[in-house]
Amino acid sequence: MGKFVLIGGGECGRPGTHYETEIFDKEIIRLTGKKKPNYLLIAMGSLIPELYYDVMKKVYKDMWKCNTDRIKIEDLHNYEIMKQKFDWADIIYVGGGNTLKMMKSFRKYKIDILLEEALIKDKVLCGVSAGAICWCNSGNSDSRKMNDEDSDMIRVRGLGFVNLLLCPHYDKEVARQPSLKKMMKTTYKIPALALDNGAALEIDGDKCKLITCFETAKGIRCFWKKGNYIMEELDKNVIYNLDDLCRKD
Repeated sequence: MGKFVLIGGGECGRPGTHYETEIFDKEIIRLTGKKKPNYLLIAMGSLIPELYYDVMKKVYKDMWKCNTDRIKIEDLHNYEIMKQKFDWADIIYVGGGNTLKMMKSFRKYKIDILLEEALIKDKVLCGVSAGAICWCNSGNSDSRKMNDEDSDMIRVRGLGFVNLLLCPHYDKEVARQPSLKKMMKTTYKIPALALDNGAALEIDGDKCKLITCFETAKGIRCFWKKGNYIMEELDKNVIYNLDDLCRKD
């Protein structure tokens, strides 16, 4: 099934913020089984990918001593260069931002194919917000609200590696909760996983667990059953069977 860390939200040390995601970053590195793994950032959902890389480089290279690189805008037009970087990477980290724009770019530049190969090669696949949604069947996205605050949340199709509808920032962005409830009425066969800021789902093969960097952060499994909206809070650091988590009761 692969190795994933799907992060619902949290500050990674941007200027003017605190570094909150240390627990997640340490787990990502641990999952590689290497002391100095190779870290590759994809920040195609961001308006300022260069700044995003500068921030993540301070975390993964300066703090945790990884080797770091990123997919640059010019790399998108050279598939062989991208493939070399993907083959080099032990960690592929997808940043946050506009999920819809990012997924269109993944398919346009055949990044989706490279990510499928990375899954087969058992690389650690991870990301925050849009970068967590992308690995899943679909996600609750604010892509349209970024340009028009009055727009509704939308469901954006992901890569389908993890059979869930993912909703990030569940506690901090108030529009997420009613929109997810409404969205799940027309989402069949799979449940949603709502992740607060400071919560992440770690997947290793057929097992998974909720990890958090805030005491109050939650992960909630959500679905409709016989006209009732079911919300099941996951226990922290308890091992779950991934198939059970992804199956709608």
